Order: sequence, then C-alpha cells, then structure tokens
Amino acid sequence: MRFTFVSDPPAGNDDPLDAYSRAVMFVADRLSPSVANLRLSRRGRGGRAYDSGGSGVVITADGFTLTAAHVVASTNGHGRASFADGRELEFELIGADPLSDLAVVRVAGEVPPAELGDAERLRVGQLVVAIGNPHGFAGSVTAGVVSALGRALPTRAGAASRVIENVIQTDAALNPGNSGGALADARGRVVGINTAVAGVGLGLAVPINGATRQIIGALMTEGHFRRAYVGCALGTRPLPPRLARELGRAGCVEIVEVVEDAPADRAGLTAGDLIVALATTPVEDVPALQRLLDADLIGRPLPVTIARAGRLLELTLVPDELDS
Repeated sequence: MRFTFVSDPPAGNDDPLDAYSRAVMFVADRLSPSVANLRLSRRGRGGRAYDSGGSGVVITADGFTLTAAHVVASTNGHGRASFADGRELEFELIGADPLSDLAVVRVAGEVPPAELGDAERLRVGQLVVAIGNPHGFAGSVTAGVVSALGRALPTRAGAASRVIENVIQTDAALNPGNSGGALADARGRVVGINTAVAGVGLGLAVPINGATRQIIGALMTEGHFRRAYVGCALGTRPLPPRLARELGRAGCVEIVEVVEDAPADRAGLTAGDLIVALATTPVEDVPALQRLLDADLIGRPLPVTIARAGRLLELTLVPDELDS
C-alpha cells in the first residue's frame, strides 16, 4: 500500500482561501474598534430606558459617528454606544437626513476613527466586508462581494420622497441590527453605510461618494442638509422622436402631478409638461434633476425649458427649501 502525504504549499503560493481570510481579518481588525452598537434613549415609567437601534461607525477623532437615519428615527436625541472593547459611551444626535438615510451622532469619548473611502471606485465582484454591532454582539463580521452597482432606493420623509442613487448591492449577509454599520473595501476603508436587507443574500448600502460626503459634512456642521423643492411628482420618459432629434438626446422628465401653490404651480408648470433643461443644464431623467436641486438654487429664479404640445417653452421657476 502506498501513501501520499500532502505538505503545506510552498511559500508564495498561498491557497486563495487563505488570502481571502487574511483580507477579511485585516479589515475586521482595522474597523471593529470603530463600530458601535447604538442603543436609543427613551423615557419610561421607571425612568430612562435604552432600546437597541442598530450600528454606527466613528469617522472622526472627536467622536462624530455615521449611521443610518432610520436607526435613530425614534430616539429623543440621546443614547449609548457600545464598543468591542466593552466601553459604553453616551452619544447625542447631531443631525439626520431621512432622504439619504444618513445620520450623524457624536460619541462622548475617544474612539479610533475609521477611514472613509470612495464607492465610485468599486467594481462588481470586488470583495467587501460588512461590520456591525447588532444587539450588542461586538464586531459582527460578514464578507461577500459587490453584486451590483447603481441601484436606486426610494426614501420618504413626510410628504417628500426621493431616490438614493448608486446604492451598493452586496451578498455579504446583513441582519436588521447591522443597519448603520460599515461596508468596507479590502483596505478597511468605509465605502458604504448598510441600510437595508432586500432579500436573502441581498443587502444594500448607501455609498460614500462626493454627493454623500456633502450630506455628511452638512449634518456635522449644521445638523441638517438643505435641498431645493419644486413641488411636483416626476417620472422619467423618452422624448418624442422629433424633439429627440432636435435636442440630440433621448430622455426627459415628465411632470405627473403638480402640488397646488408650490413653486412649479407658481411657475405655470402643469401635468404632462416635459422638462428638458433646468438652469440651462440638460435633464434626461429624474436622478439628473434631483442632483441639480441643491441648496444653492433655493430662492433663485431659474430658467426651466419644457416641451408642451410639441413646442419648447421657457418658464421661470423659483424653488423653495424642502422641509423634510
């Protein structure tokens, strides 16, 4: 009888699973100290009580912590953050933006901050690691890949609705308590904030990119993020063929409904109008129009080019500030 002995692989020829494991462990070691379980304060008959809300990730040395807006929606503005080293620190809510599902709280203590990355550099198939602190289970780590990019996630705050663009889809397992936790690349940089479980093996994260960095900065400094408001329901649709040839593009934004006495109504816009440009910038879909409606446009008269009954018209629109 002959026996074959399997020796360890030669140095430099690592098993791919070993390399994968090392990458995940590196991210876990780097990020876990920065991730907290957020317990939300509420008044009860016996005094103040704390309910588990979700997770958060510290992003500055002075305690600013990023989480999901829906995680802190029911807080009275205060709570406790539990970390992997066993510490419990008080936090206060600084600001929340339900329309991006991002919020910032500030932890009262010194915690090593995580590094923010750039979701625009992600590629489908790239390794990502989700780290949360659900229900007090310190540093829960799952790993997977980016399974899709450019997803859209509808959000609502009161009567206002909006679509979060470029949402990251991952197959890294997410549980409800992981909401607000970090989605990181292989270098341990936070590229997303976990926001939703959309199905078995399907998690979604709000990306960290130029647009969301602006929101985060505004929440840290002002406690809210300002948006312009025009007051109409919108939908993306193709341009009629003649107008598409004339304008050299295929899409536009249709006004489905106009809110009475809102800026769109006061500008003379009506249901069925097709918006093709705002402030001379071409508009081909609803996300493109959303990107234009930032704080700089509030209260400013803007030219809006529409197609109505096959003709191009230019009206003047003065956006209000969105009250979310």
